[in-house]
Amino acid sequence: MANRLAGETSAYLRQHAHNPVDWYPWGDEAWERARRENKPVLVSIGYSSCHWCHVMERECFEDANIARLMNDQVVAIKVDREERPDVDQIYMEAVQRMTGSGGWPLNMFCTPDGRPFMGGTYFPPRRMHNRPSFPEIVLAVARAWREQREEVDKAAAEVIAALGARPEVTQPDGLGVESLSLLVRQMMARADRRNGGFGAAPKFPTATNLEAVLAAARLGVARGDALEHLVFSLEKMARGGIFDQLGGGFHRYSTDEFWLVPHFEKMLYDNGQLLRVYAEAFRQTGEEKLRWPVEETVAWLEREMRDPAGGFYASQDADSEGEEGRFFVWSPDEIRAVLGDELGDEFCSAYGVEPGGNFENEGKSVLSHGLAGDRPRYAEARGRLFAARAARVSPATDKKNVCSWIGYAISGLALAGSAFGRADWVTAGARAAEFALTRLSDRGRDLLRIYESGEVKIPAFLDDHAALLGALLDLHRAGAGDRYLEAALVVGEELRARFYAPATRELFFTPGGDPTLVLRPASDSDGATPAASGLAVLALQRLAELTGRADLAEVVDAVIEREGPVASRAPLYLPTLTRAAALREAQLGVAIILGPPSDSRTQALAARARALLGPEDAVVVVDPTSPPKWLASDWLEGREQRGGAPTAYVCRGRTCSLPAVTPDELH
Repeated sequence: MANRLAGETSAYLRQHAHNPVDWYPWGDEAWERARRENKPVLVSIGYSSCHWCHVMERECFEDANIARLMNDQVVAIKVDREERPDVDQIYMEAVQRMTGSGGWPLNMFCTPDGRPFMGGTYFPPRRMHNRPSFPEIVLAVARAWREQREEVDKAAAEVIAALGARPEVTQPDGLGVESLSLLVRQMMARADRRNGGFGAAPKFPTATNLEAVLAAARLGVARGDALEHLVFSLEKMARGGIFDQLGGGFHRYSTDEFWLVPHFEKMLYDNGQLLRVYAEAFRQTGEEKLRWPVEETVAWLEREMRDPAGGFYASQDADSEGEEGRFFVWSPDEIRAVLGDELGDEFCSAYGVEPGGNFENEGKSVLSHGLAGDRPRYAEARGRLFAARAARVSPATDKKNVCSWIGYAISGLALAGSAFGRADWVTAGARAAEFALTRLSDRGRDLLRIYESGEVKIPAFLDDHAALLGALLDLHRAGAGDRYLEAALVVGEELRARFYAPATRELFFTPGGDPTLVLRPASDSDGATPAASGLAVLALQRLAELTGRADLAEVVDAVIEREGPVASRAPLYLPTLTRAAALREAQLGVAIILGPPSDSRTQALAARARALLGPEDAVVVVDPTSPPKWLASDWLEGREQRGGAPTAYVCRGRTCSLPAVTPDELH
């Protein structure tokens, strides 16, 4: 029989809808029952494409005896972390403080008022390797709740006090260009010169760190070989198994140091951010080998992830037919059956498909292609294998649209379109922006986080506002039109009004006022996605620079001052905020192009400016007969067309170049 989760739109919650566990979705009903029956609460958090979440469900939550024990001893709440990142953030920080590590599935036991007191990640159904079983954990929690209530309350109070603590600002922030340089030096000390990337296995394509390296290179404060190593790493990633060699798009991370065997889920947020990284690396270096990974990732986004309503789906699963990676791996015989013996053997040699296999399934291999390989040679063969693979049972797609993740995809498409001269990619990003501005909000006001199956829900969080704000600015930079800057101004105003607390001069992750949350969480640190406060500061800084809005600049200064002492000591913990502070110190670039927008000479000047300026810089095309109302007036003071022709000025802060009327004059 179905439980309460059957009525939810979340793919992750629906995956648990036929568990014998008496699951509740997050909400008042579960907490009221816990208080009424005086029971501890299990908050179990995961997401639809999480492999170990599936494992624990099969082993524990589908087991009738374990489910009966859970139903007797606790009130069980199942949470989709992608829908409720605020809930996940609170309890993830709690489990990290308790155990020193975190991950998903996240299983946290709480008092009936939501205070966490015991938790962990994956628990097996039976004791193994000195790891307690999940039934043992449930029984121990229930016993402690009955017999050691004072100790439980004390532990819960200590956790909440730690979670709610805010460091006092006792010194100048000290966060800026030198901090960004330090961050790159720390990264390069961990550079894997042989395989690319940083550190040892498992290896994540952490875009926030890669963007920091690119920003440092742009500002001239990166170690001499940092940009070279980054480009080498990007090529190794694209040639490795972490990239889907047949269908495009990056998998979540590599389990080894070679970028060979990944965890196979594909996340929208990874791919949107990596489009930005590859585009900016190409803009700085002109390396043509960075083009094809972008082309194939964009093709995957449009083919498999585009919602007909205009947005983008959240993720694709790692598993199919109950096995991780089954859809993606090949044996030599399977390759030969599609390509024939001669071409099949050649392809196997080029893509690392050997009789013994390189994956856990016996005789199966993840496709990868060495740096020396002639990749275009096998384009037709890859197409035939892709068509054959399409006949397999494909991994499930989580079809919810997440506002912040769509923002990352829009940014990636806009910057890639600008860097590679692909107006169609900019248009693809604009289509998703129109979806966000209509289906997920009222033209940027009352923003919502989730759209799925025609239903919108959950008020948007700080990361949603910040990511959409940055995406709209990126579309404007790419030439999609002033309407996106106007929409960005609305989103920026909403962000400040909902998430900034003037009294304490900090940004919170939630707008506040949710009685089901045990506290109002502040922004988290960077990880697979940027820290929300750092992303907000970066976007607000760009917007304030163009519009001259002092109220938006106030948020930038306040957050950098509050978080600066921590970030300056450990910039790798907050790379996005560090990048924002460095760009604030160095001052953003703004290109003012005076001329009719439809004039080909105006367009040529704007295209040259987009190639010269960094991704956070702005390119503003101004029709002299009707300058935009949102543009701060001092950007136009003393600046005129030269000889009546379209004219460009490139400014850093308020220091501008001489007027230029041809693209070659811009440098």
